[in-house]
Amino acid sequence: MLEFATITRAAAPEDHCLVFVKRDAVLSLQQPPATFWTRAQASQEFGPPAVEVALGYWQGSPVYALQVSDEGVDPMRHIQGSLFTLLGRIPDAVFSVYGRALQMLAWRNDHRYCGRCGSVTALADGGRAMACSACAHSCYPRLSPCVIVAVTHGDSLLLAAAPGRRGNFYSTLAGFVEPGESAEEAVIREVKEEVGVTVGNVRYFSSQPWPFPGQLMLGYYADYVSGEFKLDPVEIADAGWYTKDSLPPVPPPASIAGQLIGQFFNPSL
Repeated sequence: MLEFATITRAAAPEDHCLVFVKRDAVLSLQQPPATFWTRAQASQEFGPPAVEVALGYWQGSPVYALQVSDEGVDPMRHIQGSLFTLLGRIPDAVFSVYGRALQMLAWRNDHRYCGRCGSVTALADGGRAMACSACAHSCYPRLSPCVIVAVTHGDSLLLAAAPGRRGNFYSTLAGFVEPGESAEEAVIREVKEEVGVTVGNVRYFSSQPWPFPGQLMLGYYADYVSGEFKLDPVEIADAGWYTKDSLPPVPPPASIAGQLIGQFFNPSL
């Protein structure tokens, strides 16, 4: 697991680095996908980074996120792609480091100037904040709480497909927690808004950081209480009740949606 700690020593050639071009990770074709670059390798391959963010320690060694130009990416030596391409292909602990790296780079890029007065910002609070040089307003990395819920009805789960989702992909329902709202209240509201049914007995399952772009997914189960489907066409293209023997294509086990579905149908796993 990544240790969230301030790096106190100077950067060294053997430090771990994760390389990004915009929102895409860049990996070496000559190494397994879970292998980090060293700082020396990244410098040789891509040159000086445009943005660099310290992430913490991985197995006792400092690890950094680097944003580089796409001019250094060679398709004969490198592979470039969204973090979705790594989901399920690398250990969850490594994926979480990539997720933190992507979110921290986005935070640095999005807060170069103060949102209050427009002045230039700089790192503060040991690298944990971007502080304004003029008004001292500080911005910390943003994390958006989001609920995701598997609605149960006997031996069936409510699964839905989003508009435009390729391959008729079905998943559990999800939505952002509104200001002044508890996570459990958000579950009840989101289900009602998206598919028109009422749920109860909301119970927590687990959580997962989700860097698309920066959510903390709070997983829940909830029981169907009443109502007929009335789909929000902006959010939902299709929804239905599915049993273990009638499942459509669903998310992979690496995602919390896949874990909710898998745990319901195979509670002994």
